[in-house]
Amino acid sequence: MYNSNRGRGFQNRANNNRGRNNFSGFGSGGNRGGRRQATFDPTPVIIQAGLQLQQLPEVEKKAFEPMHAFADFNISKQLKDNIAKRGYTTPTPIQDQIIPHILEGKDVVGIANTGTGKTAAFLIPLLEKVQNNQNEKVLIIVPTRELALQVRDELTSFAPGMQIYSSLCIGGAPIHRQIESLRRGQHFVIGTPGRIKDLNQRRKIRFEQFTNIVLDEVDRMLDMGFVKEIREIIQILPKQRQSLFFSATMTPRVREIMHGFLKNPVTVSVKTQDVAVQVRQEIVKLKGKSKVDVLHELLSTDGFAKVLVFGRTKHGAEKLKKELQYRGFKVDAIHGNKSQGQRQRALKAFKSSYIQALIATDVVSRGVDIKDVTHVINYDLPESYEDYIHRIGRTGRADKIGTALTFI
Repeated sequence: MYNSNRGRGFQNRANNNRGRNNFSGFGSGGNRGGRRQATFDPTPVIIQAGLQLQQLPEVEKKAFEPMHAFADFNISKQLKDNIAKRGYTTPTPIQDQIIPHILEGKDVVGIANTGTGKTAAFLIPLLEKVQNNQNEKVLIIVPTRELALQVRDELTSFAPGMQIYSSLCIGGAPIHRQIESLRRGQHFVIGTPGRIKDLNQRRKIRFEQFTNIVLDEVDRMLDMGFVKEIREIIQILPKQRQSLFFSATMTPRVREIMHGFLKNPVTVSVKTQDVAVQVRQEIVKLKGKSKVDVLHELLSTDGFAKVLVFGRTKHGAEKLKKELQYRGFKVDAIHGNKSQGQRQRALKAFKSSYIQALIATDVVSRGVDIKDVTHVINYDLPESYEDYIHRIGRTGRADKIGTALTFI
């Protein structure tokens, strides 16, 4: 089925040395006396998606018709010019619906996946608010370092000529530099819950100074175990503030956080196209072969140009990266044991297609926008249905068809 000419010499060498490594999975060593990690088998979901795809009628997709253009919003000429320079003319559904409410000062709940334009939906009105009143301060809390960097970069692209400044406060980067940046009195502070809480305990971030708070990807923050940090931060925030709350799903835990955070919010729910329509979902049966050999065959096949490989553990990701490099593939890994600089370099190399595959834990399953991912491979099973959907959602973006493969 697959052409494995590429790297064949490395395949033979790897077969001869197969005993030196056990590549049954990223998490193969994860149960040594510890808690067995839950897994979700997506086989029924994949089968159902295949049936739905066969039955899908060939209908022309109705184009979204926004109520506004960016030029219609009550924002400054400088901000409109910056938006236009980025090539933005027509708002996405969430931008079209949410920007007017935020400009009016209302609390907002946005139910939306990544890739819907929600970052710009809250940054544009908040930039306008800060430009009109330099005493306004904005705190944006997101689950991962990669998403924090993405938000900061998008903020920077919208702010030229506006004399608005920001600090990035994330783990894995020198805290003393972040403290020095905060001393300069930035308008926007963007960070992850652990580092934000740490800086508050050091009295370098004072929550009472922030008049605008954004919690983004709340469901992911709770999945990552940040519920205590989020609750503590909410308790300290000033009572007089504008609060913006974004989540892809609305679970009971998410609702509990939401009710303690917002006052009379406006709710906007934007449902993206069903992932099954955009992503071909398939099962790869190992049939006694090792996972790494099957992955080798796939990466040697035409069309596997930009591949995101998901697994469970940080140790396993690094181990697999080294094995694939040994076999002659251009790959890198991204996980929690990497420094921030290493994570940024790996992500940049993958985005620019300098490497063929990025081996990752779920740290990049949400929030990170990577264009033109041809394949997502579930090397290890995800923990939950939600994790599965977010993983495969890294491909099949911007109306392109992608492929998601799950090793069983």
